[in-house]
Amino acid sequence: MLRLDLQFFAGEKTEKATPKKRQESRKKGQVAKSQDVSTALVLLLIFLYFSFGAKSLLKQFMHLITHSYEHYLLLDVTEENIMSILFDLLPEIAVAVGPIMLVALIGGIATNYIQIGFLFSTETLKPNLNKINPIHGVKRIFSIRALVELLKSILKITLVGTVTFAILWTNRSEVLLLSQKGLMDSLVVLAKLVFQMGIAASIVLLFLSLFDYLYQKYDFEKSIRMSKQDIKDEYKNIEGDPQIKSKIKQRQREMAMSRMMQEVPKADVVITNPTHYAIALKYDEGKMDAPFVIAMGVDHLAQKIKSVAQNHDIVMVENRPLARALYEQTDIGDPIPEEFFKAVAEILAYVYRIKNKS
Repeated sequence: MLRLDLQFFAGEKTEKATPKKRQESRKKGQVAKSQDVSTALVLLLIFLYFSFGAKSLLKQFMHLITHSYEHYLLLDVTEENIMSILFDLLPEIAVAVGPIMLVALIGGIATNYIQIGFLFSTETLKPNLNKINPIHGVKRIFSIRALVELLKSILKITLVGTVTFAILWTNRSEVLLLSQKGLMDSLVVLAKLVFQMGIAASIVLLFLSLFDYLYQKYDFEKSIRMSKQDIKDEYKNIEGDPQIKSKIKQRQREMAMSRMMQEVPKADVVITNPTHYAIALKYDEGKMDAPFVIAMGVDHLAQKIKSVAQNHDIVMVENRPLARALYEQTDIGDPIPEEFFKAVAEILAYVYRIKNKS
């Protein structure tokens, strides 16, 4: 029973996602992102453009209307000429509407980049049968997330409605006098009210979207949580199975030892303990100013070094203190420490004398 409980708790997703898990989620297009932030900021930018470019926009639309009246007022619109009329007006429509679309495009790209950086993924475009599964659909309808979205919608409608009503109420005197004004004056008043309400509503939505972003981030972090077992499995996948790693390390040691044994025949002398240690030294003025270690080993490996040295007529000199000290203070490829220069020099001189005699 206790074992089952431990397995249950090990399967609970209580741990923060690892960097690898986050990277995999990002590749699938799963990121913490609030669509409300993009919508609110784009809406705010559009209304700001209207506020600063209203005269230019009005001028372009008036030119479009004038052009239409001058050329097409007395023209019979038929199926044959409707497309030619549309293509004739299309450049002027594009000039009028183009800047608005450009502002919306820049705002949408900027808000997405601020939230998630540069990301391109086709995973979300792949067909997913779970999206049309009625059981999953019912679960989504009655989920906590659906309740949060409902509360968000109610809050947005309430706050935006309150703000727009407050602006209308503040300007109620101008609204009541609209019937006494001319067409152009009425349009100016209405445009001013629309701009005020649009900017105020955008600011409210942007404020609410910040809380939505925090919620989306929390919900995303919760969705990518991992269990302790998930983390262990991921670690095994990254690092590899311990048995396989052990075999790889053993193979690496064998290869390193094989390379070392191949260097033993190049040694000038092998200093021994004589049974426990064997240190193979070589003196090459072109490589180092001092003799350096090309092979070393203890016990079984020391016996193998001595065997190879014997087969290749390498001189072996017994010096227990020196062999032990060199093994403890040097590694393969290291020059001998300065304190051993004299002792090693005497040994090499002895070796060279033997070689000269032979």
